[in-house]
Amino acid sequence: MTDFADRALLPAGLRDILPPHAAYEADVVARLMAAFAAQGYDRVKPPLIEFEESLLGGAGAAMAKHTFRVMDPVTQRMMAVRADMTLQAARIATTRLANAPRPLRLSYAGQVLRVKGSQLRPERQFGQAGIELIGAAGPAADAEVVLLAAQALVELGVEEVSVDLTLPTLVPLVVDSLGEGEGLRDALDHKDVATVSATGGKAAALLGALIEAVGPAAPALAKLAALDLPPAAAAERQHLAEVVRLVRDAAPALTLTIDPVENRGFEYHTGVAFTIFSRRASGELGRGGRYAAHGEAATGATLFMDTVIDALPGPTSPNRIFLPLGTPAAIGRRLRAEGWVTVAGLDQVIDVEAEARRLACGHMLVADRAVAVQ
Repeated sequence: MTDFADRALLPAGLRDILPPHAAYEADVVARLMAAFAAQGYDRVKPPLIEFEESLLGGAGAAMAKHTFRVMDPVTQRMMAVRADMTLQAARIATTRLANAPRPLRLSYAGQVLRVKGSQLRPERQFGQAGIELIGAAGPAADAEVVLLAAQALVELGVEEVSVDLTLPTLVPLVVDSLGEGEGLRDALDHKDVATVSATGGKAAALLGALIEAVGPAAPALAKLAALDLPPAAAAERQHLAEVVRLVRDAAPALTLTIDPVENRGFEYHTGVAFTIFSRRASGELGRGGRYAAHGEAATGATLFMDTVIDALPGPTSPNRIFLPLGTPAAIGRRLRAEGWVTVAGLDQVIDVEAEARRLACGHMLVADRAVAVQ
């Protein structure tokens, strides 16, 4: 391998995005941000790197194991490269925009970097686009975020979108009320029916019923409604039921499922959370839910652009036309106004058609007219 080829190697989980995919991803992000803006979500742009205590403090501690750290040579303080943009938006809301009217609606888009990838997402750097709703605690706020994230994907062209709702606080509330240990929480998270059954008595019956209350929203809610839950857990159940009702009323065709015992990946969430899927994608399109933004009620959603792009049909070839050297600038301007992508010749060529074909142009300019390349 040559020295030049060796320099072109990238670390595992990092990659170059080439034409036309880079432009396609940028267009998809722009369309998402336009959808968010249309419903009152104002865009913010946090920095790629922050002081460690700012980025990883409070709820951000859940992202510590995913985060790269470096020493700032100016201040001699540790800095962290963002592994997620949600908490950065929350920081902006509660500091720079602390005096802005609530509820505060923010959106963002950018790249994140993680220490290592996962089995479903081996990439360590990927794009995120998301929304945060700060200062609203009711079911209507949760429903708004679920609906906006899901409908924005549908408008992009993602097919068969579904939302899986969960209550990451439900299991801890139930387990604590029963006086059971941390091991039982792990068993519930992995849906280990044998371990749960071995508990015996009321605990086994109740926790086993929670595991069974998984699936399409209507029957899952009916199973949850039949359970004798402690008061705090019952309030969470009622909140979830109201969110489902609001989403159903606004988008009856949206597929909703419920998994009341799922907790993995929702470590800092404090209420209704969700994951967005599509049958056309192998991984999560996004996830979100309720959390505490430095003491304020908040909920949000983050879309993972690598998976979103995989769920879309892909870029289409633009109408490219080759303009031979000497073509008047006014003609190029006219063609671009008509929607053409113009590729200007920089040298005189004998075979204009061959040159147009070499430069991936489907058309060429002949006597001020667009002629298809054979």
